[in-house]
Amino acid sequence: MLDKLQVSDFNPHLNETFRVRLDASGVEPIELELVHIAEAGPGSRPEARPPFSIQFLGPLSSQYLVQHIYPLEHASLGRLDLFLVPLGPESGRMRYEAIFA
Repeated sequence: MLDKLQVSDFNPHLNETFRVRLDASGVEPIELELVHIAEAGPGSRPEARPPFSIQFLGPLSSQYLVQHIYPLEHASLGRLDLFLVPLGPESGRMRYEAIFA
C-alpha cells in the first residue's frame, strides 16, 4: 500500500493528528501533527510516482522517537508503517520526516 500513496493522499490531512502506538504496554500513544508535505520533483523512472516527503511535529520530551519504522494510525488513512527520521527540535516540538521515493 505504501508504494501507492501520493502527495494527494496526504494533502487533505495537513495539520491533522496521527498516533504512534509503541510496543511497550501501558505507554500512551504519541501524537504527531502532519505539518508539511513537499514534492521532490520528478523521479528517475517516468512510470513511478514522483518522490515526496511529509513532516510531523511531536512532543519534545524524553520520549522522542528514534529513527525507526513506526505504525502511524490515522482516522481516514488507517495504519501506515512509516520510516521516521527525527530532524531535531523546532518551536518546542520535535520534527520528524518520512520520505516516499
